[in-house]
Amino acid sequence: MLVMMMRTLIMFLVVVVALRLMGKRQIGKLQPYELVIIIMISELASIPMQNVSVPLIAGFVPIFSLLLVQIILSLVSLHSEWARGFVCGRPSILIRNGKIVEEELARSRYNINDLLEQLRIKNVPNVAHVEFAILETGGELSVIPKSQHRPLSPADMSIPTEYEGLPIPLIIDGYLDRESLRDINLTEEWLLDQLARQGITDYKQVLYASIDTQGNFFCQRKVSKKAGALV
Repeated sequence: MLVMMMRTLIMFLVVVVALRLMGKRQIGKLQPYELVIIIMISELASIPMQNVSVPLIAGFVPIFSLLLVQIILSLVSLHSEWARGFVCGRPSILIRNGKIVEEELARSRYNINDLLEQLRIKNVPNVAHVEFAILETGGELSVIPKSQHRPLSPADMSIPTEYEGLPIPLIIDGYLDRESLRDINLTEEWLLDQLARQGITDYKQVLYASIDTQGNFFCQRKVSKKAGALV
């Protein structure tokens, strides 16, 4: 039993390393060949886990061979437009200027019910309101509404806006991010002063603190689970 547990742990780590080396992708964003490789890796990993008579190396070799294939195909696709189209396919335009493109729908084997369902999910239920609907190579449908049916934005009304950027986390769950602090040319003394204004004397008392691009400091204290009081 202990041997089987150890083999399972080892194969789990091997598969996690292999998937990490494949890069960050959501399951829904995988290319078909990447999905096939992941399915094959999971099948190969299960064999040495279930059968202790099979050497672990018999699982390692095919898993890392598939990983090598995935890396090679990714690199080739990265540098060659032709290879990218051959390996990953090309996007298909299913709706153009409010009209369903029947030939492309049939070629993609995408039925109208699926198309209408995806349009409803994208909050554009009327085909006539769609400028383009594009079936991406990963299987996701991108919908671009006609300009008269898009949400109004400040640019449409010629209203100037200021740059917002992203707030920079400084403290997360009591841990200070010194690298972020250095990146924005602020010091720990400045941060401690900001915390002291809110009666906080230690980073450990902070659940989350950040600063936005306008220089506004945000801080939320931890709450004690037992008493429901602030730490």
